[in-house]
Order: sequence, then structure tokens, then C-alpha cells
Amino acid sequence: MEVQVAAAKVNKYAVSESGDSLEVVERPHGGLSVVLADGQSSGRGAKAVSLMVVRKVIGLLAEGVRDGAAARAASDKLFAERGGKVSSTLNIASLDLVTRTLVLARNNPAPVYVASGDRVDRLEAPSQPIGIYRNTKPAISEVPIEAGLTVVFFTDGLVHAGSRRGTPMDVGFSLEALLEEEDPSAVEIADALLAEAVRLDQGRPADDCSVVVLRVLHGDGDNVRRLNVRLPFESV
Repeated sequence: MEVQVAAAKVNKYAVSESGDSLEVVERPHGGLSVVLADGQSSGRGAKAVSLMVVRKVIGLLAEGVRDGAAARAASDKLFAERGGKVSSTLNIASLDLVTRTLVLARNNPAPVYVASGDRVDRLEAPSQPIGIYRNTKPAISEVPIEAGLTVVFFTDGLVHAGSRRGTPMDVGFSLEALLEEEDPSAVEIADALLAEAVRLDQGRPADDCSVVVLRVLHGDGDNVRRLNVRLPFESV
């Protein structure tokens, strides 16, 4: 088998810097973790917060610290530095090759979607952002790694897309429609969900928006690990 990981991000309209931060780190005993944080508000201040959070988390994960403990440590650090006045959402998805499971830690009111076969489930246990209270714990779920598994998580820019115009995005419906097509890749799913959000905001995203997709497929190629990144920017 092989795991595909894809992410698609866009800034809030007319804001030069996204308040969302994303990092990927290899785990000490095999596998990898994807960490996504959304700092409160938008722009440079939010970016500083989300960067601090993801760097704290990936540093601990790289040392072998468990996901839940890493999330709590990031929350404690943000609380200590900002006095409980600044928050950040946090999602951690870890492919654990020792347990052969995908561990999902969520400090984010937005749900995580888990699809397998024809079924799409919403993981939406009560969860709050980090940094506001002491001893904030993530909601943690664990699902077996199996071919056909698809996991989607995102920042709130996705679920709020279209809300100001009375046409909020139905992420679950959009994901089901995509999975009905002929075996879409993780990249295709991430791109399609983000494109739908931008369309609902009429090309002017009302908030920073990031989507992460993990797909487990039957592997029939080589054993080479690959990472592709695309970063558009304005020329001087």
C-alpha cells in the first residue's frame, strides 16, 4: 500500500500572508505526521501564532512524543506566552507504521471526514482551540490503515465559505461526490474542495483556507518516497 498526502491553501482575499501553517515530519519509528494550525484572526499576527504552534508540535513528534502530549504542550506554550488571549486551531494526522493505524488529534471545532468504501463519517466530538485555557486536550480518534481510506481535515475557511452569501459549503456532500468519480488522487480531492470554497466566496476568500487530504491506496509502483510542493508567488 501507499499513502498520498496533499494540501491546498489560499490566503484571505487582499491579505498578503496566511494565518494557516502546515508542516510534515517523519516519525522516529516509521510513518509521518501532518500538522495544521490556524492562528486567531488573519495576517502576520496569526501567522506568527500558527508557526509557533506547528513548530512546537513537530519538534516533539520528531523526538517520539505522542500526538496528544504534543498538542497539550503546544497549548500550554501558547497559553503561557499570550496569557490565554490568543487561540489557534490544531489538527495532527499521524500515520503510525508500528500500530498500522492513522491517529487523528483535533483541537478544532471543524469536523474531520473519514471515508472508506461508500461510507463517509464525520468525526465531530466536542473540541476547542488551544491557547485559551490550561490543560486543553485534543479529541483523538484512531482508524486502521487500509486501502481505500480517505481522511480530510481543514481550517474554518472551508466550512465558512459561502456563508456570507447564504450558500455555505457542504464539505461532506462535496467529498462524497468526488469519491464517486473514478479513484481521484489526494491532490485532485484537495484542489477540488478548495476550488469549490473559493467559488462559493465568488473568487474572494473570506478567510484563510487550508485543506489536507490523506488517501491510502494499493501500491503497485516502486518504494521511492516523494514530496512535491508548488508555491506560487508574484514576481518583482
